[in-house]
Amino acid sequence: MTTAINTPATDQPQLKRHIGVTGLLFASVGSIIGSGWLFGALNAAQQAGPAAIFSWAIGGFMILLIALVYAELGTMFPLSGGVVRYPHMSFGSFASYTSGWITWVAVATTAPIEVEAALQYGTKYAPFTEKHTVAGETVHTLTGLGYGVAVVLMAVFVVVNYFGIRWFARINNTLVWWKLVIIVVVIAAFFIGAFHSENFTDYGFKPEGWHGVFTAIATSGVVFSFLGFRQGIELAGETDRPRRNVPIAVIGSVLITGVLYVLLQVAFIGALDPSTLAASDGWSNLAFENDFGPLAAVATALGMSWLAVLLYLDAIVSPGDTGLIYTTITSRISYAMARNGNAPASLAHTTDKGVPMVSLIVTFFVGLVVFLPFPSWQQLVGFITSATVMSFASGPLVLAALRKQCPEAERPFRLPGGHVIPFLAFWASNMIVFWSGWDIVWKLMVAVLLGFVLLGVFMATGRVPSTGLDFRAGAAWTLPWLAGTTLISWLGTFPEPYGGNLGKLDFEGALAAEFVLSALIYLLAYRFRLSAEECAEHIEISRREAEVTDEQLAG
Repeated sequence: MTTAINTPATDQPQLKRHIGVTGLLFASVGSIIGSGWLFGALNAAQQAGPAAIFSWAIGGFMILLIALVYAELGTMFPLSGGVVRYPHMSFGSFASYTSGWITWVAVATTAPIEVEAALQYGTKYAPFTEKHTVAGETVHTLTGLGYGVAVVLMAVFVVVNYFGIRWFARINNTLVWWKLVIIVVVIAAFFIGAFHSENFTDYGFKPEGWHGVFTAIATSGVVFSFLGFRQGIELAGETDRPRRNVPIAVIGSVLITGVLYVLLQVAFIGALDPSTLAASDGWSNLAFENDFGPLAAVATALGMSWLAVLLYLDAIVSPGDTGLIYTTITSRISYAMARNGNAPASLAHTTDKGVPMVSLIVTFFVGLVVFLPFPSWQQLVGFITSATVMSFASGPLVLAALRKQCPEAERPFRLPGGHVIPFLAFWASNMIVFWSGWDIVWKLMVAVLLGFVLLGVFMATGRVPSTGLDFRAGAAWTLPWLAGTTLISWLGTFPEPYGGNLGKLDFEGALAAEFVLSALIYLLAYRFRLSAEECAEHIEISRREAEVTDEQLAG
């Protein structure tokens, strides 16, 4: 038996169930509609041309597969930080630490990228960023003034979170209504203002072929723009009716925003002045004046100065709201890892308002550090996309294992089709990471290795127990998965031109290789899962924690 999860003391303050169905849905929708939509239409068009429409549709479908998996898990076990807690139930501490570390890296870097997005648009009014070319890509990096304002904005996120999840939900609901209205107004205004159908054919509908379509999914902000669906899972322990609210939030948020993103891409392409495309000699070099704020620049070109003003204002609201959400979520991931017993216990301490304050402080300082190696939105988006999708990848494996470990457990939302959707979700996760390219994958793997070093330090200093890692159940699939992902990326053709990778596996070859790897890891995880008894022990401890939360709320 393993006892790595820390059983909570009943007198310790817990997280509060203060979020209703609208609050949970809006937490997901609000997180999805962040900075991605402000830059994604331009970046995807540069990568894929008009075929970027396919990028949004395919990317949304792949994320929906993953979301469906978590809809079942989130209703079975409505726990805050669920993406980290679920692997612990089926595979133990080593697997949950690995997944938790990757998840934490992903979410800890998201609030900074949202701050960078707001400041990039804000460059119209003050020199927060300056334009550079890095590795052939145009980026807008923070200036000294930009760094200073970024620190203040990160501190604001912490202050709002300090006052508790109820205040967070109230603020977020208002901001999400604003964001939904703005994106709908932009789509309608672009369609009405101008629609040049020749833009879809004059320079080729798919100028970079399928390579461009799939590269855009991973690196242009397409998948990044959908990743906020996770908030319906991460905040499941703080909603009043999780069995109803979680599926609505997780699935509904992806469907709502998927339709909006496809319409926005069509409207953006049609609204562009054909002379701008001619001057840029096609899609790959597309650029125009004030492209630090591409949607606002198009609105200005259409003579809609009022819309440009709204977009510059929204460039503060949308990323700011998402940064606020991810500050909340990062602290909850730290909380969950501490609850799992594979991070310092102090990260799980909460205030009388139910706020994990130590985790919030750690989140703030890590966010400041992230600005140094990634001082622009463009430099950070691919890394966050890959890390987040890789953190989701354990979900399908957990779902398959739990169906064997506890087949009689109540499942308020049950995913049909047996292993089909979970396997497709796992394969989709691996393909998105591959499409992000070797330049990103190797950096992500270095971050994973640093996480293993940190685990060793925690164990050596006694902050994490040196026993009860469930190494066999976790390492049997995590280590081959990480190694195989790295190898296939190194052999692949993404990106072009090659930057250290060999360029031996083309799209079709990589598709087959990732299928084989996904099948192998899926089988290994299923084979080496914890016993039903060990799984039941972890589930029972988690259930007792949830009951303590409910009792304190009732009191």
